[in-house]
Amino acid sequence: MAMKILVLFALVSAATATVKLQEMFSWNVLDWNYPDPYSRQQAIQSGALMPENALPVGIERWRNKLFVSVPRWKEGIPATLNYIPLDEPYTPSPKLNPYPSFAGNELGNCQTGLNTVYRIKADKCDRLWVLDVGTYGFAPNVTNLCPYSLNVYDLHTDQRIRRYVFRPEDIVPSTFIANIALDEGKTCDDTFAYLSDELGYGLIAYSWEQNKSWRFNHGYFMPDPLVGDFNIGGLNFQWSAEGIFGITTSPVGVDGYRTLYFSPLASHTQFAVSTRILRDESKVEGSYRDFRVVGVRGDNGHTTSKVIDELTGIELFNLIDQNAIGCWREGVPYKPQNIGVVDKDDVGLIFPSDIKIDAGRNVWVMSDRMPVFLESTLDYSDINFRVYTAPVDLLAEQTVCQPPPQFVHAMKQFPQVNKVVPETPVAYYEYPAGLSVTANPETYAVFAPFSTPATVPRLIAGYSPAQRNNVVSTTPSYINIPKQTSVTYGSSRLTKPAVSNRGRWWYQKGTYQVYER
Repeated sequence: MAMKILVLFALVSAATATVKLQEMFSWNVLDWNYPDPYSRQQAIQSGALMPENALPVGIERWRNKLFVSVPRWKEGIPATLNYIPLDEPYTPSPKLNPYPSFAGNELGNCQTGLNTVYRIKADKCDRLWVLDVGTYGFAPNVTNLCPYSLNVYDLHTDQRIRRYVFRPEDIVPSTFIANIALDEGKTCDDTFAYLSDELGYGLIAYSWEQNKSWRFNHGYFMPDPLVGDFNIGGLNFQWSAEGIFGITTSPVGVDGYRTLYFSPLASHTQFAVSTRILRDESKVEGSYRDFRVVGVRGDNGHTTSKVIDELTGIELFNLIDQNAIGCWREGVPYKPQNIGVVDKDDVGLIFPSDIKIDAGRNVWVMSDRMPVFLESTLDYSDINFRVYTAPVDLLAEQTVCQPPPQFVHAMKQFPQVNKVVPETPVAYYEYPAGLSVTANPETYAVFAPFSTPATVPRLIAGYSPAQRNNVVSTTPSYINIPKQTSVTYGSSRLTKPAVSNRGRWWYQKGTYQVYER
C-alpha cells in the first residue's frame, strides 16, 4: 500500500500513516426505510421526511446492528436514533431503520419518544445508552421540547428499560451535553455513565445502581481562548466557546478504577481524573487537585471524539483539523512525539465526527462534513457521509502507538477484571472459493461477519500480523466497497422551521422528575 506523509505537528518530525480504514458505507444523502412506498411518499409530502436536512453524527456497533444518530437540527428527520442491519445483503448506501421504531422517535413526546440524539454507547451487558438532549433546531434557533434524559435499551428485546431525567442541580442555563462514556464494573449494576456538558463546562456522573446523578465543575472543562480558530474542509470559522467534549474511560487500573480522559473542543490539551473521584458524590466538592493535565497534542489538535482499546490501552481520537484519526498509548508521555496518525484522508475523512471500538476490537468511524453542513451548503451530488472500519491492531501497526509484542502477550495472560459478558470470536477466514484458513485462537483482532455478495471476501476472525502477511497478502482481507450508487438529491432552498429561543421550561419551573420504566 502506498505510504502517505503527514506533518502532524510543527515541532516534530513527519510521521507516516498507511491507508488502513476501509470504507464500509457511503451516502450522498441519507434516507429511511418505510413500511411501504405509500408511507414514504406521505412523509415527503407532509414534510416529515426531508433527506437533505439529515446529518449523521454518532455511531455504535453491537453485534448485527450499526447504530447511527441523526440530530434534529432541521425539519424532516423522521428518526434521530437509527440502525443499519449488518446481517442483511450488503448495499453500499443502506437506508436507515428507526430504533426502536418510528413511534419511539416521536418528536416532542417526552415520555416515550426521542427528540435529538448525538452520542450512543453499548455496554457489555447488551444495553444501549442513549442521551436525548430534548431539543429541536440548531443554535441560535433552538426549541427545548423536553428535558435532558438518559434512555437505556435492552438490545435483546429492543425495549427501553430506563429513562432518567437529570436533576436541576446537574443543569445550568447554558448546558449542552455533547458526549457519553461508560465506566463498567464487575456487575451490570455497577455501571456509571459520564456526560460532558460542552457549553455549561461541567461533567455529570450517573450511577445505574443508585439511579442518581451529580455534577462536577472544574477549570479544566473550559475552552482555551488561544485555540478557538478552526480550518476544516476549506472553511475557516470560530468555535471558541466549546468546552469539555470528547471523553473516554481507560481499562481498569491496578487500584480497581478507570481513568476518565477528556478534552475541551477548543483546546489541544488532554486532561484526566480517576473514576474513584467521579463515582463518589461526596467528591463533588474539594476534588480540584484530583484532576490533572495529561499533556498537549500540539498544533491542529482539536478533537471531539475518543475511545480506548481495553486490551492495549491505545487511545484513538479524531483530529478534525487534519482529516485524520490520531492515536496515543496509555502509559507513555502525552506529547507530540508520542502522538501518531493511524489514517488520514483529505476527502473521505473531512470531519470524522465519531469513533468507536466494538466488542471484537474493530474500529468504526463516521465522517460527515459537519462544518460544511452547518456553515455552508453540502453538494448532494457528491459523497458526503462515510462509515469506515478496521481492526484496532491494524490501525496501530507501524505507528508510535503500536505496543511491543511482549506487552500484548502479557496482556493476554490476564483476563480483564471488568469482563461481564464473554465474547467467543469465530476463528477462521472465509473466502468466496470456500478456502478456510484456521486462525490462532490466541490472536487478538476480531473482524465480525457480514452478509455480503458471494464475490466479496470477508474476514471474520482474529489474526496476527504474521498471519496477515502469510495469508491475506494474496487475497483481499477487506470488503471491496463499490462507489456510491444511491440516488442523488438536489439541494433546494429550505424553509426554516418555526422555532423559538425560549428558556428551558422545566428548569425555570422546577418540574424535574426522575422516571424509571
